[in-house]
Amino acid sequence: MLCVLTISTVNVNGMRAAAKKGFVEWLAASEADVIACQEVRAEAGQLPEEVVAPPGWHARHAASSVKGRNGVSVYSRVEPVQVRTGFGEPEFEESGRYLEVHLPGLIVASVYLPSGDAGTPRQEEKERFMAAFLPYLVELRAKAGAAGSEVVVMGDWNIAHREIDLKNWKSNQKNSGFLPEERAWLSRVYDEAGYVDVQRKLAPEGPGPYTWWSYRGKAFDNDAGWRIDLQVATPGLAERAVSARVERAASYAERWSDHAPLTVTYRS
Repeated sequence: MLCVLTISTVNVNGMRAAAKKGFVEWLAASEADVIACQEVRAEAGQLPEEVVAPPGWHARHAASSVKGRNGVSVYSRVEPVQVRTGFGEPEFEESGRYLEVHLPGLIVASVYLPSGDAGTPRQEEKERFMAAFLPYLVELRAKAGAAGSEVVVMGDWNIAHREIDLKNWKSNQKNSGFLPEERAWLSRVYDEAGYVDVQRKLAPEGPGPYTWWSYRGKAFDNDAGWRIDLQVATPGLAERAVSARVERAASYAERWSDHAPLTVTYRS
């Protein structure tokens, strides 16, 4: 039986800033059993105690070797039995983009894919990450299955899979995050590696619900967003999902990140 029921993921867009604007209060009020964070951007020593070691949580953090960049975390109510940083690809081992926490019956990973920029070295970095990450996902699912565990890889995947996953899809067809090759790669995660987009399984029609809105213009007010924060799970866990919600702030002023938490509840 799984030891968790409710799981959240959120890109905090800089934990030090988010902690001052409402993340600490959100964490304290959360009923989640596991929370994954991305784009923490700070080392543990730079963060307040209520973020590094909040009461009632076992916190694990993976910082980037480049100061002020990336960084992922996992908070769990149950103490992990194993923790892994990186997925075996030397270029990304200390990049603060992948953290894996093993709990009884469940492996939880926090992932932050590179954002990319079409036609630039940043996009080439994203492509290298994707090329290395897919075979690892295949391997992870196989090992977990052999051990009788489920897997959820959640975080900011920085790819909108289908037209219903972003508001202005027509104008973004040549932009990173909605490139044909990126979307095809995400299809391979589902079709070849055998994972399930949990939120889309529960709400197959769309549009959205979106999880990221640019700070520019009136994207948030107009709900001109992207659905790029995902919980991607093995089929056994995905079948247990009963609800998914985006915890969208009530107003622009109440946002503590340009992303919103995605929270999924699974039956035991």
